[in-house]
Amino acid sequence: MRGATIERVRLGRPDLRAPFPPGFEARLRGQTVADVARRGKYLLALLSSGDTLVMHLGMTGEFRIDGLETTSGGRAEPDRHDHVTFEMSTATTITFNDPRRFGSMDLVVRAEAATHRVLGRLGPEPLGDAFDAAALAAACRGKRTSLKAALMDQRVVAGLGNIYVSEALHRARLSPRRRATTIATRTGLPRGSAARLAASIKAVLREAVARGEGYPARPSRRPRFRVYDREGERCLRKNCRGTIKRITQVGRSTFFCPACQK
Repeated sequence: MRGATIERVRLGRPDLRAPFPPGFEARLRGQTVADVARRGKYLLALLSSGDTLVMHLGMTGEFRIDGLETTSGGRAEPDRHDHVTFEMSTATTITFNDPRRFGSMDLVVRAEAATHRVLGRLGPEPLGDAFDAAALAAACRGKRTSLKAALMDQRVVAGLGNIYVSEALHRARLSPRRRATTIATRTGLPRGSAARLAASIKAVLREAVARGEGYPARPSRRPRFRVYDREGERCLRKNCRGTIKRITQVGRSTFFCPACQK
């Protein structure tokens, strides 16, 4: 998409999770994608018009890239869950498919992105320099909610999802039921638990990125996750005899080891 021009936009319906903004197709047509970036869980296409196309995959959304000759002219039937199709100047089509329609697309004037209703509320990127123990402790200071709920709050840290919250908390030896404020002093300075948690968040995300690049090269007998989706199984921490438990928090499954996560 980067460097290509959007020649045509086809919409299969008037909305996804929310209605498309007014003039969506017309504002995209003829625009060149100057750059593609990411903010939290949002994909950003910076357009030559000064607009930014803000996209979220939701739970089931994905993009498919095809040669134009395979998707136009009646040569192939579109999937019923193909909701947005971009025909690019590179003779390819980029199609957004989303069976559950939890994804979203919006157009934002670039100068207003910092105050956008979603982008403007996002916390620091977890792998960025701005995210560390001090930033995490300051964001959790005074929060009486659980650590799990705090980490799922995109205002605390951007882009951290349910699976990796459970994984990071296990690595840091912290209970997901612990109050978020306990990792900070009364003045908002980081305790040792905040340092462990910030480091663990970065570690589990870096490992996930590495796995996405083809790791491991051969099938491995090692579990992909330490706790996620391992209810009833033995904890993998050395010298821990605990069993992984599943509970529900903020509407999502949380997996943890009560024996070593305090």
